[in-house]
Amino acid sequence: MPFTPLLFSLHPMSAPIPLPSDAPPSYITTANGDRIAYHQLEGSSPGVIFMGGFRSDMTGSKATRLQEFCQKNGVGFLRFDYHGHGQSEGDFAQGTIGRWADNALAMLDQLAQGKQILIGSSMGGWIMLLVALARPERIAGLVGIASAPDFTEDLIRPAMTAQQRSELQENGHFLAPSEYGTPYPITQRLLEEAREHLLLRSATLPLPCPVRLLHGMQDRDVPWTLSTRLAGKLASDNVQVTYLKDADHRMSDETSLSLLETQLKALLHG
Repeated sequence: MPFTPLLFSLHPMSAPIPLPSDAPPSYITTANGDRIAYHQLEGSSPGVIFMGGFRSDMTGSKATRLQEFCQKNGVGFLRFDYHGHGQSEGDFAQGTIGRWADNALAMLDQLAQGKQILIGSSMGGWIMLLVALARPERIAGLVGIASAPDFTEDLIRPAMTAQQRSELQENGHFLAPSEYGTPYPITQRLLEEAREHLLLRSATLPLPCPVRLLHGMQDRDVPWTLSTRLAGKLASDNVQVTYLKDADHRMSDETSLSLLETQLKALLHG
């Protein structure tokens, strides 16, 4: 499966534009009873659905920048928080990859109209792939930002210390340190359930839609080589991988956000 690798070098840019404050979210209740918060803009199709990362929420700079872009261009847009994230209800420690994928699928099925471009950041890149595989006929394109499919198996498990493995065995969870805030729980349930949704062990991911994968080469959380590995699994013959030499995992600097807009614009007009 051919894909196009690209390499960009970042340069200092002006500060990001101020982001709007959020209005109160709307809520839906999914089939399994999760009460999920979301913001939606009506607009043209294909629309855009943003899927955030592990322990992130829909108020971040990528989500709000995409909303501004879609509003200016009259494009339908939807952002939401998974169960136990942000303004959605529930206990984060009760979350699993399958549960969060079901939340995202509910957004597509219950709220979105017509075909959609899914944009996934970090864990959201895994979630968007699961949603696309479940509803390929609804997908107009995919954009992965530091995509992290299979991160529970390939990144968390190998990095666990002996003490963490012991705590996981004894307590069913351990607390992982975070440079972004307070420690957070990694549960046995999360790790085991995720094995039902692993994607990179498959020979091919049967997704025919255009795919754009963006990754910063200074990413200390998810190796940029993971996007190359993912590209090689995709059945689509329209896959591009773009590396930003100086970007980190968040990819929230102005150059990264501008590139995201450029990629989205191309998919919308493609």
